Amino acid sequence: MALKRPEIAKSIKTGSYMTNYHDIGEGFPVALLHGSGPGVTAWANWGKLFPLLGNDFRIVAPDLVGFGFTDRPEGVEYNLNNWVQQTVDLLDALKIEKTNLVGNSFGGALALSMAIKYPQRVGKLVLMGSMGVSFPITYGLDRVWGYTPSQANMEELLEIFTYDHSFSTPALVKTRYESSMQPGFQESFSSMFPEPRQKSVEKMASNENYIRNIPHETLIVHGREDRVIPIETSLRLINLIDRAQLHVFGHCGHWTQIEHTEEFANLLRDFFKR
Repeated sequence: MALKRPEIAKSIKTGSYMTNYHDIGEGFPVALLHGSGPGVTAWANWGKLFPLLGNDFRIVAPDLVGFGFTDRPEGVEYNLNNWVQQTVDLLDALKIEKTNLVGNSFGGALALSMAIKYPQRVGKLVLMGSMGVSFPITYGLDRVWGYTPSQANMEELLEIFTYDHSFSTPALVKTRYESSMQPGFQESFSSMFPEPRQKSVEKMASNENYIRNIPHETLIVHGREDRVIPIETSLRLINLIDRAQLHVFGHCGHWTQIEHTEEFANLLRDFFKR
């Protein structure tokens, strides 16, 4: 019998389609929204955190529509509103009235929008290497969103994502490349962020007047050497959000949760329990 893939977890109806999601641990809920890399899944983005946080919180981590092993319904539009609606539908389906919310990169833009549109559903907010404000698209993000499947291109992306390139092992390159080649993965991904990709950056940005009104305690996290989302976005966010603090990891690229897993988990635990 074939072993079950760890990326494929539970499934529940959200709106008109089924969402693949992880639901681990007990306690106050923490919803984790992944980034937008090719072949990304909630497991690939957050799996290293599950055993570190699952004893303290109920961790809920979905594959956002168009990514991973969530359904790809015909005619679905991949946009900020629909991803936010999926997140709300997931919370409703799981009967979660309020959750702490962690957004990584693209997922940070969704978390910001959730806090603006549904403030009553959000406890504390964490934005890690977050989008959500306007910035000139970086070479790194343009390469991520413009990915065409090959092991060489995936190797370049993993080196862009990390400060310490020892994390970009041949085994990880092979695994992430093969993930990006799953049926339907590249077809949906390649349609999400078409050229000129600066337009997609703007579409993922929330109105700054709305961001200023976010009432939640907010932890902003960024890698100093991030080549995908510039640290200036987090500097902008901390100046916009009143109840915010900023933690910058040195010797760290875009993958804080991968390069500094335990420190990041401890930071979250302390922030949520304070």
